[in-house]
Amino acid sequence: MATYVDILKSEFPEIDTEVFEYITGVLDSGGADFEDGEEVYDAIGGLLQGSSADCKNEDDIRDICQLMFDTLKLTGITKKNKPFLPCFSNTHQIRSEPPIQPGLLFDLFSLLSSLSLSSFYSHTLHFQTVDARKLEKAEAKLKQKQGRRNERDSQKTTSPLVLEEASASQASSKKDSRVDLSGKNRSYDIRIENFDVSFGERSLLQGAELSLSTGRRYGLIGRNGLGKTTLLKMLASRSLRVPAHITILHVEQEVAGDDTAALQSVLESDTVREGLLKEERLLNARIANGTAEGMETVRLSEIYAKLEEIEADKAPARVCLCADLCTCFHREFSGGWRMRLALARALFPTNMLDVRAILWLENYLQTWQSTILVVSHDRNFLNAVVTDIIHLHSQRLESYRGDYENFVKTKEDRLKNQQREYEAQFQYREHIQVFIDRFRYNANRAAQVQSKLKLLEKLPELKPLEKETEVTLKFPDNFEKLSPPVLQLDEVEFYYTPDQRLFTKLSVSADLESRICVVGENGAGKSTMLKLLMGELTPVNGIRQAHRNLKIGYFSQHHVDQLDLNVCSVELLLNKFPGRNEEEYRHQLGSYGITGELATRPVASLSGGQKSRVAFAQMTMPCPNFYILDEPTNHLDMETIEALAKALNKFKGGVVLVSHDERLIRLVCKELWVCEHGNVQRVEGGFDEYRDILQEQFRKEGYL
Repeated sequence: MATYVDILKSEFPEIDTEVFEYITGVLDSGGADFEDGEEVYDAIGGLLQGSSADCKNEDDIRDICQLMFDTLKLTGITKKNKPFLPCFSNTHQIRSEPPIQPGLLFDLFSLLSSLSLSSFYSHTLHFQTVDARKLEKAEAKLKQKQGRRNERDSQKTTSPLVLEEASASQASSKKDSRVDLSGKNRSYDIRIENFDVSFGERSLLQGAELSLSTGRRYGLIGRNGLGKTTLLKMLASRSLRVPAHITILHVEQEVAGDDTAALQSVLESDTVREGLLKEERLLNARIANGTAEGMETVRLSEIYAKLEEIEADKAPARVCLCADLCTCFHREFSGGWRMRLALARALFPTNMLDVRAILWLENYLQTWQSTILVVSHDRNFLNAVVTDIIHLHSQRLESYRGDYENFVKTKEDRLKNQQREYEAQFQYREHIQVFIDRFRYNANRAAQVQSKLKLLEKLPELKPLEKETEVTLKFPDNFEKLSPPVLQLDEVEFYYTPDQRLFTKLSVSADLESRICVVGENGAGKSTMLKLLMGELTPVNGIRQAHRNLKIGYFSQHHVDQLDLNVCSVELLLNKFPGRNEEEYRHQLGSYGITGELATRPVASLSGGQKSRVAFAQMTMPCPNFYILDEPTNHLDMETIEALAKALNKFKGGVVLVSHDERLIRLVCKELWVCEHGNVQRVEGGFDEYRDILQEQFRKEGYL
């Protein structure tokens, strides 16, 4: 039986190798979603037309596409004959030290519990042209199919929650599309002009432009809810046109815990290896039951050769992040380790799995050869890493050369110049208008008045500067003082399993004057210690003591998991604290920036930072006198982080804070606790001393 590969070689003997690999890749990876030969023609007909040495006409090409669809149907990989079996004819090599080529787009959110970053990562190797196109085609087809399925399902059942969807549109020329499809575009620069991005009926970007030059490191900043994450999703889904030879892998803003084995989660991210293994299993099954064709045994030999070439059998050993990774599930990891796992999934094909801390990442990314796009709210990280800032505001993107501090200075200078220009033109307009008003009815000055009127019409209309509203947060503190000791752990021992003791002889204390920041590596037990302080966990040995009038407000690093996403913010507070009127709930939410229609939107549709604000509103409504905050800045923009620091400093109760945001630590904390080696130690020199300790550790371990 002839396969579509045989047909392709027979009908187009002089076809270019790269075009051949692209077409076979499309049919391999997208075959499950083709409904008929016409869809095959839509996908590859144009390329076949250009590859025809004997100038086949359109009808000939359509007949050939129908014939290839029939072969797909017979081999069982069309839509009507699942499963979808990806097969990659242009696999790339995975070595322990692969060469790094230009073209990397990289975005992380809350990475390693050390940053407040968003989640978009894309890497490009110069020999991955076909893979990128296959992924793009498969993603588009699957998205359409899922949309049709969702539409059918919605007709059968009524969902209690209907979320708005993001969309993007842009002006593009046929010339650019042809160049992209031809495979002649080898530039790793990205330039997207005149594009719009919307979320539901809300316009996020209008007529925007985005330029990313290869080798530069960009920081995308802006207030919560303006569309940074949505923009990245539009890039990742290719709703905005990114050159086809640049591959994209999206790391979600929220890393949810599930029952997927951590090792398998990372291994599955290498689509080349997984595709080869799936095809190997299918072919072996066909050979075992005697239904295999001659070409399939040849293909199986090719697969074995490729698996050996990429050292597929060594992949599990390369992936292991820790001793227990192979038996752990996603949900069992702390927030920081979940983000490490997401990063491992993103970086696994390039074997970069040793990311341990923000300090290491700063040093590492400073030497990165490729392009980086990172959404971060950590100004110290931005100062250390980025070469350019992209500021999203007022439905547009503005670029600034330099780090974050340079952006602040340049932005202030720009605003001052714009203000001066506006004031000067305003005065000039007033001067002209005074002349017009004075001599409007003077016949002798009629010509001059007309001239002034024309001049006034020609002047460009400058709008007054739109100043961003200042973010304010307030933690209510209408409570009585509590005499020490307020909260303490004395000689506490704790473990989840006896063979792995997490704490031994842990002794710490805090009162209403405390401003304590807890730092330490992911998995060292910071969140566990907080739960011991709150009384959520019971010590195996030792004592927890708390004042009888102590009232703790807790902010979890996984606070989104604790919010009801199916209701609006007002209803969420009503369900949590019934018996008050709507005005009280709205006032509470308004204190944290959730105002107007934001308060009536489903919580699921809010941005990460807006969800954090809802969590703050929920936490503070009972008026606690002591706050325990676990990674509160993960999704907050810089202005809100500054406002949080001011609010905590004004608060009259106690604060224990787990954070890796250097700015927040320096603004708030009076004590620094380091959680490591089964205990908690106070660092007298504060964050500077802790940073020096980390630097020295990395040098000894060879990371710097």
